Amino acid sequence: MSVIEINHITKDYGKGRGVFDVSFSVEKGEVLGFLGPNGAGKTTTIRQLMGFIKPDSGSVSILGMDCFDRADEIEKSLGYLPGEIAFIDSMDGMEFIRFVAKMKKMKDLGRARELMDMFELEPSGKLKKMSKGMKQKIGIVCAFMQDAEILILDEPSSGLDPLMQNRFVELVLSEKKRGKTILMSSHMFEEIERTCDRAAIIRNGKLVAVEEIERLKEGRQKIVEVTFGTAEMARLFARQIQETSRGEVSLREGDRTVTARVSKNMDGFVKKAAQFTVTDLEVRPQSLEEFFMHFYGEGSK
Repeated sequence: MSVIEINHITKDYGKGRGVFDVSFSVEKGEVLGFLGPNGAGKTTTIRQLMGFIKPDSGSVSILGMDCFDRADEIEKSLGYLPGEIAFIDSMDGMEFIRFVAKMKKMKDLGRARELMDMFELEPSGKLKKMSKGMKQKIGIVCAFMQDAEILILDEPSSGLDPLMQNRFVELVLSEKKRGKTILMSSHMFEEIERTCDRAAIIRNGKLVAVEEIERLKEGRQKIVEVTFGTAEMARLFARQIQETSRGEVSLREGDRTVTARVSKNMDGFVKKAAQFTVTDLEVRPQSLEEFFMHFYGEGSK
């Protein structure tokens, strides 16, 4: 039996908003990424898992229990980080952590203090004066301090700086080694790529696919911009790439910069470019939207 099961859920808010016939599951000990652009339906799905809203049709269960009818029981073995955390602004950060611990009937804050050290969190300031990143750190501490077997995380690294994003990835990987079951939503491919076994991909409220992360990595291209010494060099190179690689290449008339999508054979691409005078080279991974368009095509809109 899967730990988390989502079976054909629909929650229709009208005008194309909501989620429509979504189904996927999370196995015990798995980290599953829930990937999609902002507004795709990730939070709506997670709110149904948390028992906050009931699907119009279909069912959601955790450990075989209906998420709406038995939400109180499920929460005993669940750590949750919402996309928008409801803070009590009159409290300071430590008061809020103790408040959440009391609700979870926790007496030992040892794990919470470990997490505060990990994220360099000084929680004594008033919540209403804290930055988004500071508040996010408090949310992470509250989600993980219970040492729950199941974690549901909605955009967990939102607002964190790159160093703290790396710390968060390290935390998820360490929990994964301990056998935790984690569902983690994100619009950042890199975060999912580094932590997850599989990804459920949602777009405009509909599930596009559930894929092994390795397959997604293989399908993701790099966007390469090469600037040549002359416009003629750029034109010759672009034609060569189109003829030999059949890759997507763009070049404006008279421009010296060629933009191309490159999959696995980066070495061959660079060697072809090196036949000319290269004055600049920039490489970046595809954005999530670019990845959708390439990997799933127009039909996945």
